[in-house]
Amino acid sequence: MRMRGLIFLLVIPAIVTRSQDQSARTVPVLIELFTSEGCSSCPPVDSWLQQIDSSQPIPGVQAIVLSEHVDYWDHEGWKDPYSSSALTERQSIYARLFRLDSPYTPQLIMNGGTELHLNDPHQVQTAIEKSATETMIPVHIGPMDAASPGSPSLRVHIEIDGQSMTHNADVYAAIARDHAESQVLHGENGGRRLKHTAVVQELRKIGKLERQHNFNYDFDAKIPSGLEPRDIRLIVFVQEPGQGKILGAAMIRPGT
Repeated sequence: MRMRGLIFLLVIPAIVTRSQDQSARTVPVLIELFTSEGCSSCPPVDSWLQQIDSSQPIPGVQAIVLSEHVDYWDHEGWKDPYSSSALTERQSIYARLFRLDSPYTPQLIMNGGTELHLNDPHQVQTAIEKSATETMIPVHIGPMDAASPGSPSLRVHIEIDGQSMTHNADVYAAIARDHAESQVLHGENGGRRLKHTAVVQELRKIGKLERQHNFNYDFDAKIPSGLEPRDIRLIVFVQEPGQGKILGAAMIRPGT
């Protein structure tokens, strides 16, 4: 049985202070939120993720966020329109790696290896401070092909510098809705209008970054039906095999 998360405090972590040399660079930090519209504990954390995404409050850190909607709440009176069994499986792998009894919502995972607990601001602060000092593999996306309104394709070139790598890693690409809203009719959130950011529509492994080699890839994917380039984000990240630590990440918004 899946566990329910705590009701989290809706807070933005305190500003991280670092030396001038450290703050001059921007470190990408990937924050994955496993959530569901069927879970009454999730909306406050959905809102927290939106705030982090829009305000980017940590100097020198680029918070790259993903809302990953799981499907194990779908039988509790409301089927989440953004839910996916593939994302449930991704969370289940994390649950095994973290030695949890079962997956739960809402769950925040930073850089593939750290759970963020918003009811413990000190833990969040410490975790972000640590991530801000790490060296990440450079990931470059672009340039974007010119796309007219209604264009069905997303085409970019992805380059990743793997010269410093001592082992192989997996490369993933996620197409996400920039934002989404739902009027929930039933279930624990029945009667509420929920808002989400960076909602994953498709997550695929696109290749391997081999140690001491660069990765070059022409990415071509259909834009989800009913959406235009301005409605989506593309997030590319490098992750250790077995769904381990995030080694690099980048994001673009095609329509901006």
